[in-house]
Amino acid sequence: MTDSEALRTPVDPDRQAPPSSRRLWWELGIVLLLSLGASALWSVLQFIDVSTRDRPIGEQQVALNPSRSDRAWLDLAYQLTGIALDVVPVALVCWLLWRMRRPHLGALGIDGARPIRDTAWGTALVLVIGVPGLALYFAGRAMGLTVAVVPSPLDAHWFTVPVLLLSALRAGLTEEVIVVGYLFERLRRLGWGTWPIILAAAALRGVYHLYQGVPGMVGNVAMGVLFGWLYARTGRLVPLIVAHTLIDVAVFVGYPWAYATFPALFGAS
Repeated sequence: MTDSEALRTPVDPDRQAPPSSRRLWWELGIVLLLSLGASALWSVLQFIDVSTRDRPIGEQQVALNPSRSDRAWLDLAYQLTGIALDVVPVALVCWLLWRMRRPHLGALGIDGARPIRDTAWGTALVLVIGVPGLALYFAGRAMGLTVAVVPSPLDAHWFTVPVLLLSALRAGLTEEVIVVGYLFERLRRLGWGTWPIILAAAALRGVYHLYQGVPGMVGNVAMGVLFGWLYARTGRLVPLIVAHTLIDVAVFVGYPWAYATFPALFGAS
């Protein structure tokens, strides 16, 4: 190979010297504080807030995808901007783990090789996670340990349902790409074993859902353990993204319908 050919040859990132442990820890901290680590901090503060008020947790409420403005066009602008900004950390993670050779996002468990099978598998996971999750919510409400989740009405604006679908996709992407794909890749490089990674990722998932109450945190830790175990066994992230997105579609769209149709079941006044 001539010198000019060598200059034109792209550098293979797999042959570069791996980043130091110190650099990886700094990177982890920055990525998490720009995304779900920050959500965990806010969630802890919210839990402290609701648990130290005179009213019991079971009598308090949290709004699900609330409207940001009483003017439709501005509410839409708020919602779309929020969704776009929330997926920026996902873009950052993809940039950090991008490979020159295909599959470009193989380090995140995304290769696009089996889209139909991955989608079918993710759909099947919805039943495994969704039904116990709903039961846990009702149990938490019955025991007064879970805040009442009040959804936005589906007929608020013409764009409400499309925005809720985008919000569900946003949640599936941000949580699974960062908390599973990214954390697994980086913590493995730092020498962590499989189960410590699974438990650490599941604990993070539980903490940023703590604002719902302790049962909500426990349910999300269990979901995190299952997702982490599946990812460790298969190395495939798309089924987890599909499952999470569909669960949130049911919560964001199906839950408001059920809440309006059967208000007594959800403790609505």
